[in-house]
Amino acid sequence: MTIHLPGRAAPAPELPSELSRILAEQAEREAAEVALHARNKEVLFDGLRQVGIAHVLVSFDGSGDSGQIDSIEARSGLDARVTLPAAQITFAGIDWQSGAPTECRLTLEGAVEELVYDLLSDTHSGWQDNDGAYGEFCIDAHARTIHLEFNERFTSSELYTHDF
Repeated sequence: MTIHLPGRAAPAPELPSELSRILAEQAEREAAEVALHARNKEVLFDGLRQVGIAHVLVSFDGSGDSGQIDSIEARSGLDARVTLPAAQITFAGIDWQSGAPTECRLTLEGAVEELVYDLLSDTHSGWQDNDGAYGEFCIDAHARTIHLEFNERFTSSELYTHDF
């Protein structure tokens, strides 16, 4: 029998050790992902600046369990549209089975796609499901920022009842 005294909170129940281990591993993995995204953003910004790209606009759209990037437009410092060169950069990742760090060489376009899909997954998981969503990323290599405009679609219904 447990007696609770007024003004004192009941002790928090202890989690089974297996669940605690799983939660700790998940927190560790999430922290590693945050660090990898920060590193990959910096690598991307540096790569874009080295080839004279000031901004990259990425449009995406998805619904019905499928989503895709519709366009990637690169602009020079003079706002002139340019083609992303085939230059490659090294992005870091995590092997999901072993948890070991990985690296892969990607073109600038491939790196933009990889980062955009990761950011969409992190901020709006399921953006491509059901009614879906659409929007645009603006990557500013000089300011070292990424701005997302996200438009979520949804079906709505309104119920009206009347008694006469």
